[in-house]
Amino acid sequence: MSNRTIITNVLVMDADRPEGEIETVVFARGLIESIGDSVDPTGVTETEGTVIDGTGRTLIPGLIDAHLHAYASEFDGFGIDSSPTSFVALQASRKLREALYRGFTTVRDVAGGDLGLQQALQRGVVEGPDYLFTGPALSQTGGHGDGRTPGVEACAHHHHMGEVVDGADNIRRVVRERLRSGAHAIKVMASGGVASHADPLRAPQYSLPELEAAAEEAERFGSYVTAHAYTADAVQRAVRSGIRCIEHGNLIDDETIKLMVKQGTALVPTLIAYDAMGRRGEQIGMTEDARQKNAVVLDKGREAARKAHDAGVSVGFGSDLMGDLDDEQLAGLRIHVEVLGLAAALRSATATNARILGLTDRGRIGPGLRADAVLLGGDLRQSPAVLWDPDADRQVYLGGRLVGVEPVRYQRVGA
Repeated sequence: MSNRTIITNVLVMDADRPEGEIETVVFARGLIESIGDSVDPTGVTETEGTVIDGTGRTLIPGLIDAHLHAYASEFDGFGIDSSPTSFVALQASRKLREALYRGFTTVRDVAGGDLGLQQALQRGVVEGPDYLFTGPALSQTGGHGDGRTPGVEACAHHHHMGEVVDGADNIRRVVRERLRSGAHAIKVMASGGVASHADPLRAPQYSLPELEAAAEEAERFGSYVTAHAYTADAVQRAVRSGIRCIEHGNLIDDETIKLMVKQGTALVPTLIAYDAMGRRGEQIGMTEDARQKNAVVLDKGREAARKAHDAGVSVGFGSDLMGDLDDEQLAGLRIHVEVLGLAAALRSATATNARILGLTDRGRIGPGLRADAVLLGGDLRQSPAVLWDPDADRQVYLGGRLVGVEPVRYQRVGA
């Protein structure tokens, strides 16, 4: 059998075709070989390729989630950090496989992950998306990445999702070590958070010299820093420190948005996380304090994302779902469509996220790009819900391979 896949008469929608165009698309050797009428499907034999009639269906680029937590098997961060590594990694493999089946062919893990999990995915030991990781997020003592509740005396210097590092020189050392170990980027906690126990949501975190040290080290390596930050003050400090991406940003104002546009700083909203916690927070064990903090940022996040997009900020897409909230990942696309409109929402989870992550080989449907794509069972223009309906028909292609159907091939070390 040939490894070519020919999808005929399909509606293609991506950043270059926001209104959609009917095309014939060919996948071969893991890449998009061609788009258009260069192949006559009627003359293709079984050994030359698999022909799929795309009539009435929509082909979009593989989705990218720029804020996923593979290790977040439960909502309590301290519970995760105190779990055996083997358990956390096995849970992560399940989460990543399910994300892939939903259509997310690339994910960025911004608080956890390591080279071992990435290699297991690359070599076919487990099935999942292309996986980029930061390793544990860097936090000051008592910051958002310090999972200890008041009164708990325990080490917090290195865990699965967060690492407490204080002082510019220490941060430089840890950033160098993290990048040496294969991290895609560095994550820092620059403000309080919803789920953390000991810090106010509005408190800026890390001193300017500490933030600058992280950004400088990452930039020199050819990488970048992304910062968890909610308030205008925290975001402005991060942007002025040379940090290239902001996670969340729910409480930013017009002045902050102007600064982000000037500096070219991207924003990755995680709107579904607040929506899901607002509906299911008590069920999953959120404290009353965390639920109150979530209420503060719930509606503000939508307004901030819309205003940032309209002003020209590169607005991506992230889910940030922990524990049993994983099943809300696709619903994040629904919220993005409500906030930004269909074309902009699709672009945010594909081409814009690829640009934020520095990936030039994906995010669009184009010759020579990776054959990462999702074939949806319907006309996306007429039925946008096929994008986020978990029961909608979808076929996911990762490097041209139909996931969940065609077997993952294990590659031995050195192969």
